[in-house]
Amino acid sequence: MTDQLTCFKAYDIRGQLGEEFNIDIAYRIGPAMGEILNPHTIVVGGDVRLTSEELKLALADGLLDAGVDVIDMGMTGTEEIYFATSHLGVDGGVEVTASHNPLDYNGMKLVKAESNPISGDTGLFEIKALAESKNFAKKSDIRGTITQMSTLDPYIEHLFEYVDVANFKPMKLVVNSGNGAAGHVIDAIEAQFDKMNVPIQFIKVHHQANGNFPNGIPNPLLPENRQDTIDAVLAHNADLGIAWDGDFDRCFLFDEKGKFIEGYYIVGLLAEAFLQKNTGAKIIHDPRLTWNTIDIANAAGGKPVLCKTGHAFIKERMREEDAVYGGEMSAHHYFRDFAYCDSGMIPWLLVTELLCVSNITLSEAVAERIEAYPSSGEINLKLIDPIAAIDRVLVAYKDKAIVFDQTDGISLEFSSDEGDWRFNLRSSNTEPVVRLNVESKGDVALMKLKTQNILDILRESV
Repeated sequence: MTDQLTCFKAYDIRGQLGEEFNIDIAYRIGPAMGEILNPHTIVVGGDVRLTSEELKLALADGLLDAGVDVIDMGMTGTEEIYFATSHLGVDGGVEVTASHNPLDYNGMKLVKAESNPISGDTGLFEIKALAESKNFAKKSDIRGTITQMSTLDPYIEHLFEYVDVANFKPMKLVVNSGNGAAGHVIDAIEAQFDKMNVPIQFIKVHHQANGNFPNGIPNPLLPENRQDTIDAVLAHNADLGIAWDGDFDRCFLFDEKGKFIEGYYIVGLLAEAFLQKNTGAKIIHDPRLTWNTIDIANAAGGKPVLCKTGHAFIKERMREEDAVYGGEMSAHHYFRDFAYCDSGMIPWLLVTELLCVSNITLSEAVAERIEAYPSSGEINLKLIDPIAAIDRVLVAYKDKAIVFDQTDGISLEFSSDEGDWRFNLRSSNTEPVVRLNVESKGDVALMKLKTQNILDILRESV
């Protein structure tokens, strides 16, 4: 009998611990990967969640039984696994993580050789089907071997390739790891800065890895998770605030006034920086907030390319287009020279250098773009019937739209006497929530009005 595994999502594995995701399921993913990918060696790592180690070892056991050699990277952020997979030239990698999901969740992010993503379009559902059926080939006659290894040093060396530290001026940076996995990387960068006499001072907040998350699960995309970083920036008169989610593949920036800067505007900032050095290059972006990125890319002689939301889909499109950079407003940033993968460390290094070279503050760097394209940021709603709620919005607005797009959820654009505005509305791929993003062209009041109108429709009781 086949049991249905609900933890397999569109582009990774994510589920509530117990019935949805457990040690048995983690084990079964091992031989399933072994058969689908036919790998010789897989690297595995896990974030700081209390269950990540045992789930990682269960996965490793399944791989070993399938005759696959396993390299255990220990406690890592997701991008360290992406890096190790390419750097070591192995056949795939797995990070055990649930990123920003609730404490009783865990999951996995998977890549193939050369850090190629594994999504529902590229093998994830085949792994799912085999794990469900348990119809594995017999155990390998020769069990795989497991070894421990760290690639921290070459990873840090690679990060430094994106900037010229000679450009760095004295700066004070608040870094908030949220008790997740970012702390050890910051410590390693700090040690390198000290060796090179780079005048960067770190103010460390919630720095120590702690799977109990005593200060809450880090996800600065949510307003309620930003205050500790804001307070530290203001208390220390810092030049910049940086915070991460638990597996640190996303970084979030705060200006010198403690104001949270929506990831949308950082995408534009980095797109422009890369296009200055790569004329005519392609820039990948998601459908949630688009106008600022499109405007910047076109003005800089680049080509903006729309892609479905989600780290695996973005990475696949990055490779397909050979894009130099890709960015999501959710603070995922992707880099061609980082195996087309996302990194939570490269963006803040680039922004820090940019501010030093241009001799401006972060608030000054993004002020014009925020004014040109004011946005709501992402608003998350838990609804009893999300499909019906989205349908109500569609009925209310579709006939008035000049553009209707279904790349991911629904995106509608409007132009009238009251002004130009657009919105994207989509269901989460990993959580039971609906996500709304609204933006306008230069009209904050219009953006706020339309945001409220849509929220009212979504919240209607039927």
